[in-house]
Amino acid sequence: MNKILSFLLAFFVVIQSHAQAPQISIIPQPAEVRVGEGGFLINAATSIFYDASNKEAVRAAALFNAALKRAAGFELMPIAGPSKNTIHFSIASNYNLGKEGYTISVKQDKVQISASQGAGLFYGMQSLLQLLPKEIEGSKVVNDVQWNLPVVEIRDQPRFGWRGLMFDVSRHFFTVAQVKEFIDDMARYKYNLLHFHLTDDQGWRIEIKSLPKLTEVGAWNVKKTGRFNFFTPPADDEPRNHGGFYTQEDIKEIVRYAKEQYVDVMPEIDVPGHSLAAVASYPDLSCTPGKYKVNSGDPFMDWHDDGTFTALIDNTLCPANEKVYTFLDKVFTEVAALFPFEYIHMGGDECAKTFWENNPQIMELMKREKLKDMHEVQSYFVGRVSNIINSKGKKMMGWDEILEGGSLPASAAVMSWRGTKGGIEAAKLGHEVVMSPTTHAYLDYMQTDGAIEPPVYAMLRLKKAYEFEPAPEGVDDKFIKGGQANLWTEQIYNMRHLRYMVWPRAFATAEAVWSPKSSRNWNNFVGRVEDHFKRFEVADKKYAPSMYDPLVKVKKNPKGGLLVDFDSEVDGLSIHYSFDNSFPDHHYPAYEGKSIEVPVDAAPIKLISYRNGKPIGRMMTVSIDELKKRSEKK
Repeated sequence: MNKILSFLLAFFVVIQSHAQAPQISIIPQPAEVRVGEGGFLINAATSIFYDASNKEAVRAAALFNAALKRAAGFELMPIAGPSKNTIHFSIASNYNLGKEGYTISVKQDKVQISASQGAGLFYGMQSLLQLLPKEIEGSKVVNDVQWNLPVVEIRDQPRFGWRGLMFDVSRHFFTVAQVKEFIDDMARYKYNLLHFHLTDDQGWRIEIKSLPKLTEVGAWNVKKTGRFNFFTPPADDEPRNHGGFYTQEDIKEIVRYAKEQYVDVMPEIDVPGHSLAAVASYPDLSCTPGKYKVNSGDPFMDWHDDGTFTALIDNTLCPANEKVYTFLDKVFTEVAALFPFEYIHMGGDECAKTFWENNPQIMELMKREKLKDMHEVQSYFVGRVSNIINSKGKKMMGWDEILEGGSLPASAAVMSWRGTKGGIEAAKLGHEVVMSPTTHAYLDYMQTDGAIEPPVYAMLRLKKAYEFEPAPEGVDDKFIKGGQANLWTEQIYNMRHLRYMVWPRAFATAEAVWSPKSSRNWNNFVGRVEDHFKRFEVADKKYAPSMYDPLVKVKKNPKGGLLVDFDSEVDGLSIHYSFDNSFPDHHYPAYEGKSIEVPVDAAPIKLISYRNGKPIGRMMTVSIDELKKRSEKK
């Protein structure tokens, strides 16, 4: 009972401290925060102390000093021992906060960041930077800022050990430098796992020296501009010079760089589906050998309303072809040697079995192995792949489809993306699970109304992302390794738009996998997100302001015509609208929570959000035809 009371008191202090001191805007929310009075001023006279024999303490201190030099124009001079007006980075084994936990103690005359290991000290340093004014994020020296830290005591550690972001570099290739930028961003918010999606239908991105055609052919397609999956098929003579790949030296550099940020890198080689780049390189890996080309974003699958799909082109490796397993043995031999992380992800998702059905090789395999259906055929393949990966000293992970067929190897881990159902099933079967459901963690989805967002498959608003819970009730938590968000890049062509899609929703995931479940508070989170928007502006990094934009809901008016309502995620907004083609501002009619009749002869509806008399949302326009279409949907 005393432990429960202490925890509740600590949580109460956290909430109270945020109410009294809004400058404490750390993301993800620390486990415990106690705010005092006054502050610690950092200036050129401030010194820094750390154990020079401990390379991790040296690195944490150096990173902090580098940020100060960029933004403040001065560095802290190291001293031989702790004293007043000093920032002290210390690693001590007597801290019981695990390898990633840390404490921060800011007093008016000194600052101490402590952890038991380097990762904890690194995360403490990141939180310390977030306590400084937003100008610390800049790349130019600012002379008129007081570099003040609030007096505060922080005790923090992660809820889960697996805190991941998936980066799809297959649909669109990103350079080594851009991957490093992605790692920098995720590490700032205490993510520790980069899920590296390296192969798909649009490109094979990793050099396999024993299979050179994978990058000679499979890394290149025809450049297209517009909307993915709606492109016209490339002509035979169009140049296939768009794409790229990582050499093995590039991969080593990425892994090394990530390790410095305490980020592990898990490679994904997506098989047996999503393999058109591999089949284009080596057509004899298919059940239906022929002439294949790397996809450029033109349609090659029919997607049905019930979630099923039919392949127009065979984009699979053939489970009945022994050459496939020889091929995969070569691939995973080289992949395992490049990535120290214990898991290799084999994909296993969205495998269209259209070209397997009635295929003589598949029929013979089914007869020989006593396989009842196509799910069992894929399960046979998964078992073979698991054996190959295990033989390289690695564990296998796959998307939740690897559960289908009923014979998943006991050592395999499952990443649940089609909701949490697959993860729950896997955990009950004794498999380790990472939760990554589309419902809460797909960062390629639209962030608000399709009238203003780039159109993609579905919508995931920030508030929904914030509701992500990696450990469902009724599941033994020991099987839940953690969670992650996924960034698929079909419609992401550059780093500016990439950051727009990732942030702020990745703030929400970061909090779900790091912070105590009991600390969830949407309004408090929104306030901290807005503070980090300001930090992104200083850093000239793009983010999505979509939480300020209303969602337009339409229904039929029983009297005839249409009725519209607006749904806002953020409190304190006023939504103003027009039907006469003029641009509304705060002097126009405001939505009052009641359905609005659309005039018979209305022009497209225009609307914008205001707060405190100032525009905060973006001007939106929705055509009358679009309103009519929405009213027809159930």
